[in-house]
Amino acid sequence: MKITNKPILLVEDDQVDTMTVKRALKEIHVTNPLVHFENGEEAVHYLRTPERDKPCIILLDLNMPIMNGIEFLQVVKHDDQLRRIPVVVLTTSEEQQDKVNSFNLGVAGYMAKPVDYRQFVEVMRSIDAYWTISEMP
Repeated sequence: MKITNKPILLVEDDQVDTMTVKRALKEIHVTNPLVHFENGEEAVHYLRTPERDKPCIILLDLNMPIMNGIEFLQVVKHDDQLRRIPVVVLTTSEEQQDKVNSFNLGVAGYMAKPVDYRQFVEVMRSIDAYWTISEMP
């Protein structure tokens, strides 16, 4: 993903899914540092801390405690300092309304988490390929 090696922010409460993301990123040779939080509230606090590097992309789960993914999007996408950071939803949610709400809140992509690890690696490879060539403002 590069973009001058800015961090990738992962907002995910499931430890197995977190390990899967880390493993997949390593396998496809993404060298950006990964910053991880287990709920949206902690992630918003990180994003609003001025001395922290803003991420090049946010990978977001929807089903989390304290502040879920939709609530996180409502905060981030209404914040002038944060709304341009691309957010890709990675979720197990099959709810059509979650997709509608996510896109209404300006997500860059919405992907179901594949159960199969090889498929998951390909999802991560697709995200990486797209955001490596995409030009940011």
